[in-house]
Amino acid sequence: MTSLGVIVLSPETISEELTPARRAALGELHLRRIDLADEVRVVSEAGYIGSATRREIEYARKKNKVISSVEPDLDV
Repeated sequence: MTSLGVIVLSPETISEELTPARRAALGELHLRRIDLADEVRVVSEAGYIGSATRREIEYARKKNKVISSVEPDLDV
């Protein structure tokens, strides 16, 4: 996507245990990334969408963002 001129904002993998405060800060950061986005594209592993991703999808809907998925049958 980047080679097509699209700015890709994706969450990073975190290996250490998160404190509740750090988890909340990262959740807030994800929402700010959605604020910057024109489109939110959901990528899942084997069709699984967790509760945090569901909240982010709902937030994007409320912000009238275009929401799509790379998996054609994924319910977003």
